[in-house]
Amino acid sequence: MSKVLTAITFLLLCCAAPALAAFPDRPIKIVVPFPPGGGTDIISRTLGAAMSAELGQPVVIENKPGGGTVLGTALVANSPADGYTLVMATFAHAVNPSLKASLPYDTFKAFAPVALVARSYNILVVNPKSSYHSVKDLLAAAKANPGKLNYGSFGIGTSAHLAGELFKYLGKVDMTHVAYQGAAAALTDLMAGHIDAMFTTVASVTSHIQSGNLRALAVTSAQRSPAFPDLPTIAEAGVPGYVADSWYGLYAPAGTPPQIIDALNKAIAKVVQAGALAKLATVEGLVVTPSPPQELDRYVREQEALWRKVVEAAHIEPQ
Repeated sequence: MSKVLTAITFLLLCCAAPALAAFPDRPIKIVVPFPPGGGTDIISRTLGAAMSAELGQPVVIENKPGGGTVLGTALVANSPADGYTLVMATFAHAVNPSLKASLPYDTFKAFAPVALVARSYNILVVNPKSSYHSVKDLLAAAKANPGKLNYGSFGIGTSAHLAGELFKYLGKVDMTHVAYQGAAAALTDLMAGHIDAMFTTVASVTSHIQSGNLRALAVTSAQRSPAFPDLPTIAEAGVPGYVADSWYGLYAPAGTPPQIIDALNKAIAKVVQAGALAKLATVEGLVVTPSPPQELDRYVREQEALWRKVVEAAHIEPQ
């Protein structure tokens, strides 16, 4: 009986080997759970074009926004585990387990990590006419006036919102969150002096900083940014331990064969190291970090635990 099972196993492996060896033999789809035109979409399209040249097959970007990234992410969770449907996960992937009352997938069981592609950061900005010239100035004012200072964001649960909540949590201050429908409206109010501060994306504020319409105080990353070398990190400027990263990582459905995951990871690492995202590094504040699948898994688990603490401390009710 054991000889029969061995023979069957051998035949199955022989049949599977050509399929794996031929990967990819048709177009690959990257689902972007955001509308077209945003940072995640631009990064995905840039990476996809480079991957296509490397893999010899088209890499198609499909935008599936909705539900705070849940719609597009669920689509991939329910796709065949063959490496041909991937999702570009972001900050939302790590915070949705805390912000959503229920999800149609298990964040850590429904997906196979492929690669951590890049990280990015936000910038803490204030009105240039304000008296805040440093993070310590903002902290001192917040401590002297509990609940009276406010900060804007482009929506509840966004990286801008939770970066502010982490600032409150670690800085031991009370500030009021004001949610806007998008970054543009919040920045307009900040420049008009209607709100005190904002933690926002590099792309949304670089031109305003350069023109003097906004004053930058610090970056939210662990290290200083090459794009803004004179800006301290929030940690070194007065809030020890503060790091609020945004990130971009590719996942496949759970059960995707390791050989396929490895092929995708190697292709991503090769094109990223060759400079596929170099032009976006300054514009989007990217820190390119092509990493093995296990690093993406470790990092996102760590992020999920961090933001769960922050969400609970801020008393943000799951929706």
